[in-house]
Amino acid sequence: MKKQKRLGILTSGGDCPGLNTVIRAVLNHATVTYDWQVVGIPYATQGLQERKSVSLNYHGLDLHGIDPLMCFGGTILGTINKGDTIAHIDEIAAGYHDLELDALIGIGGDGSLSILHQLQNQGNWQFIAIPKTIDNDVALTEKVVGFDTAVNTIVDAINRLTFTAASHDRVMIIEVMGRSAGHLALEAGISGGADVILIPEIPYSIQQIYRHLSELRTRYLRKFAIIVVAEGAKLAEDSRKYPQCEKPSCGMGQYIADEIKEYSNQEQETEIRVSVLGHIQRGGIPSASDRLIASAFGKAAVDLVVAGESGLMVSWQNGRVVPVPLEAVLAKSPCSVEPSSFLVETARALGIYIGKQ
Repeated sequence: MKKQKRLGILTSGGDCPGLNTVIRAVLNHATVTYDWQVVGIPYATQGLQERKSVSLNYHGLDLHGIDPLMCFGGTILGTINKGDTIAHIDEIAAGYHDLELDALIGIGGDGSLSILHQLQNQGNWQFIAIPKTIDNDVALTEKVVGFDTAVNTIVDAINRLTFTAASHDRVMIIEVMGRSAGHLALEAGISGGADVILIPEIPYSIQQIYRHLSELRTRYLRKFAIIVVAEGAKLAEDSRKYPQCEKPSCGMGQYIADEIKEYSNQEQETEIRVSVLGHIQRGGIPSASDRLIASAFGKAAVDLVVAGESGLMVSWQNGRVVPVPLEAVLAKSPCSVEPSSFLVETARALGIYIGKQ
């Protein structure tokens, strides 16, 4: 009797909406189409190190009228984004074989995929990668799992905060995630109707921000404004409160508020409020777009596994899933916002201050 093939799947790095949808697609396609056994590896590389696995049964997860893997946020397998994986690389790499896996699918961002790629080479795994991140900084793919939902979450927050800002004539500063790449702040800021967007890739001036806010008030009679700032935005070129070598401990949202107040005190007091969205951006039910991308990626990853492929990442290019060498992806990641990109030009054309041209 032919032995049933055994496929492992894990989620690594920070959580995001759509991970369970990927698991659902992999589980369904691998079991129904190819009759492979699918096992989940709990808590990513920690599960491999501890030789732990969870048997997954697609139909055993069905509930009356609810498909939990389609609509639940987070990941049922758990995930970690800490620990010294490289120090235990031999032990973790051997875990793949000790769990009797024939192949492994890993869902992660560029950092997690880099570590998994090293483990793949060390342990001689058959490995296929699926990109996920709310930062949207994985190279060679137009879309990743989780980014669209995070943008929608931020836009919803901007919409809600705009009503409060307008009611009280306030400047509302919204700090979003994005330590090294500003895709999240840029796309959410444009979609949410922000007046100022500050991202790590583009230098800016507090004086120019203040002039922009003053023009909104005096020329257009706008008594409120919305500023979206990425947590990884650099200090302003004309920062008054901090030297250029010193990072404020208060967070970038509060830093921008303090700097604006330094300028506004010279003329008139500007009432400012800061909202830090934090991990709210990672939570929630995945959007339709993320469910679609997650399903397509999961199906394609299983097909690559069955075809005997390894060392590839599934990517979205020109409306279809395309496999690309994982090594090439990692060589070009993280992928930052290009200061001359179409979206940056779009923001400026809409009258949004985004920094130097």
